[in-house]
Amino acid sequence: MFSEERRKRIIDYLMKHNRATVKELAEILNVSTVTLRSDLNYLESEGLVQRTHGGATLIESRPDFPSMTSFSVREKTNQAEKQAIGRVAADMVNTGQCIILDASSTCLEMARVLVTQQKRLTILTNGIMTAMELRENPQFTVILIGGILRMGSVGLEGNLGTHILNELNVDIMFTSARGFVYHDGLTDFNVYEVELKKAMAASAQKLVALLDHSKLGRISIASFAAPEDIDTIITDSGAAEEDILKLRELGIEVIVA
Repeated sequence: MFSEERRKRIIDYLMKHNRATVKELAEILNVSTVTLRSDLNYLESEGLVQRTHGGATLIESRPDFPSMTSFSVREKTNQAEKQAIGRVAADMVNTGQCIILDASSTCLEMARVLVTQQKRLTILTNGIMTAMELRENPQFTVILIGGILRMGSVGLEGNLGTHILNELNVDIMFTSARGFVYHDGLTDFNVYEVELKKAMAASAQKLVALLDHSKLGRISIASFAAPEDIDTIITDSGAAEEDILKLRELGIEVIVA
């Protein structure tokens, strides 16, 4: 079992039980207590858990636990900023292109703009709500990337449907993330969706990240795109100038919506 999957399972367990001992988690995951302590130290360094004597507890104040924050709530968080970002992103798309939109709330806002435009597009997505939105435009060919649908999720996960990515020439992937940090790039909480996002990003000629200002400097468990893999970041006017300058120093085009 890879470390990212172990850490996801630790968080899943703590979400259900709130606290656990090192011995308890080591037995569940069938790893040594040394390995388990290393995982807990990592999760603590990311602000996801708090170490206790002999174990750990969940930090419930974190705003980026998807099971604690439903999609409908996340959709309304910084919604004006996401709408502005979505409008700019939609204007980057030219008729005749093949693009990917992930299942994020920001890409859903982009889809709501795209569906009003007269463009002939092929659009792949793992987002159920995004696909439902896009299907209203008769000029769009909408392809839903298959995968596993988990309780409480609006996005398909896993690699079951990634074969379609090898059959098409994708011009641009538009994606959001739980956060962006300079050493890890785009990070997300769900390691299963991260695997799909990696495949989607690898299939596209260009990667555009849609990140409202709250995402910059935030980190989550698993990385799916390094800074050098990102061509453009679209953010909002709330982004700190120093963050924008540093992103540009990394060679990333930054557009402020």
